[in-house]
Amino acid sequence: MSSTETVTAGENRGENRDDEIASDNDELPVDEIFHILQNERRRMVLEYLQGTDESVRMRDVAEQVAAWENDTTVEELTSDQRQRVYIPLYQSHLPKLDKAGIIDYQQNRGVVERRPLARQLDYYLNADSNNSTSNDAGTKGADWDDYYIGAAGTGAVLLLGAFFELPLFSVITGIGLSALILLMFTTLTIGQYVR
Repeated sequence: MSSTETVTAGENRGENRDDEIASDNDELPVDEIFHILQNERRRMVLEYLQGTDESVRMRDVAEQVAAWENDTTVEELTSDQRQRVYIPLYQSHLPKLDKAGIIDYQQNRGVVERRPLARQLDYYLNADSNNSTSNDAGTKGADWDDYYIGAAGTGAVLLLGAFFELPLFSVITGIGLSALILLMFTTLTIGQYVR
């Protein structure tokens, strides 16, 4: 390696970045967040890194992303499947995340580490549970939808029963019925917010 090709450790770790690159304490503009997250592979990389605070091998990241893309396990990946993901991550996606200050990508060592700025993206990543390592997030979201649909159905039955003056429903006044329906939705909303 010639002297012109020598890279200092500080530049390699991303410590001497250009002025346009965000520091750990800066907030990313919303447009920049959406631009970064518009690519599914970058989202998958960030989801993988959510589970660790340590440096991970770029190869491990690429293998997991390839497995998610191909709906298989890392062990069952073919060489072509690995390579189709590895090259774009190596050449494009990881350098882009590094330049934005979201990860520390040491390309010559093949190491990736999540930086504190990545926490700003967690909210958006958790909203998209399609490729989550845990299916619990997706099923919990579906459960809340079911609860709201159930509450709406119950409210509709109560209203129809009161409208047609059915024996059980005629006991409840209009204000009492309104309060009951409002209480159902308020309870659901508070329960979802607390969770």
